Amino acid sequence: MTGAVIIAGYAVRESVRRRVFPIVIVLTGAFLALYAFGVYKAFQSTEPFRTEEIGAGAIVDQQVLFSATLFGLAMFATLFLGTVLAIFLTHAAVRGDTERGLLQPLVVRPVGRTALLGGRFGAAAAVCGVYVVCVYISTLLITHAITGWWPDRLVLPAAELVGAVVVLVGLSLLGSVFLSAIANGIAIFMIFGAGLVAGLLGQIGEALNSGSLKTIATVSSWALPFEALYQDGLNSITADTQGFTRAALSLGPFGGAQAAGASLAPYVLGYLAVLGCAATIGFRRRDL
Repeated sequence: MTGAVIIAGYAVRESVRRRVFPIVIVLTGAFLALYAFGVYKAFQSTEPFRTEEIGAGAIVDQQVLFSATLFGLAMFATLFLGTVLAIFLTHAAVRGDTERGLLQPLVVRPVGRTALLGGRFGAAAAVCGVYVVCVYISTLLITHAITGWWPDRLVLPAAELVGAVVVLVGLSLLGSVFLSAIANGIAIFMIFGAGLVAGLLGQIGEALNSGSLKTIATVSSWALPFEALYQDGLNSITADTQGFTRAALSLGPFGGAQAAGASLAPYVLGYLAVLGCAATIGFRRRDL
């Protein structure tokens, strides 16, 4: 445990030395400013406080539809930015540092290989988790300040976005054991894209009532559980919304809002444990 803490501290200090955090803060501030401006201009050009009957007694709450759609987009952006940060912090954690000759002194004394992996995972997960929560809270407050809307659940979506980014940290750290830094970064981005495609397939399957597409989307989302966490987070922001408004919002931006159920959390923990075991076994077999 002490060795893992030492490595975690080393990883954070290395990121500070490379001026990662100032760049992240500046670019995130630019994103938040752009999001606030976009929400404000969109709010001015619509009538979000009226309800509209679209036929057959179907009522659409414009405020909820407007606000939840834009906040869902902000959640996607938060997940994407967190993914970029996760990949940057871990894509070269093992093989990249090995090729630069940085790992050899560490894995013998004072820490071993398992502690090194644990430290790198803990540092990246903590940094990305804090980052995602900060961006989530910022976009939530911006949305509320402009539209007056609050999501039906406040904490659960943030927790699931953190969980999604932690899963991506685990995947990237596992990839760094076997792949070069560039190859691993590309692979994780492609895996992230595959998860989004799974969500889009689910949307298409719902619209066409295609059982095959819905099955493919469900299996893919659980094979890449960051997508299942994201979908459940989208679902929770309008968990108490009913009627046609709920049906319209269930499509969600960049992946449909789907409830995952109580089994998702233990499944994700088991998934991370499997990733950790695979990374540890692979690292122990590597010749440094």
